[in-house]
Amino acid sequence: MDSPIKLLANNRAWAAARVRHDPTFFTRLTGQQAPSFLWIGCSDSRVPANDIVGLDPGELFVHRNVANVVVHTDVNCLSVLQYAVDVLKVKHVIVCGHYGCGGIRAALDGTAHGLIDNWLQHVQDVKEAHHAELLALADVDARIDRLAELNVKEQVRNIARTTIIQDAWRRDQPLHLHGWIYGLKDGLIHDLGVTLKA
Repeated sequence: MDSPIKLLANNRAWAAARVRHDPTFFTRLTGQQAPSFLWIGCSDSRVPANDIVGLDPGELFVHRNVANVVVHTDVNCLSVLQYAVDVLKVKHVIVCGHYGCGGIRAALDGTAHGLIDNWLQHVQDVKEAHHAELLALADVDARIDRLAELNVKEQVRNIARTTIIQDAWRRDQPLHLHGWIYGLKDGLIHDLGVTLKA
């Protein structure tokens, strides 16, 4: 049965299992959070950030949106970034996209999807910048996956150009930016080789 009531029951079972496994889990969790990582990922429900990197709640600060886009006018994302960098003092900001991304597919297919097209224009800009490379790939799925990789790299560069990161680097705060991609087919994360630091 698909019902919010089932989610409440699942929550109670999850909480009870946590306490059975670790009686002090929630006591520790209510203390101040001090994650070392900010994860900027896709909203896709198949990519649960904490789970795929094996971290407990409180160990990974997370922001998610369609196609893991970082836009300089997105106050929501920038607020998360500033809180993570200035208050939590994270040491690593990770942009993690994923293969088979529906947002990337929608940006690539060239058809109208409604309001989301405004958001995906940022991904379409990446597509246009790499048009020849993408066109050289005969398979549509290969194009989607390559655009997902290119999009991650572009978002890492977008983060690096924010005043938040520039200010942190000016004050010599230890902070690295990383671009990763997750494979839905095998559950593995791949480093895309784009790591930026001051």
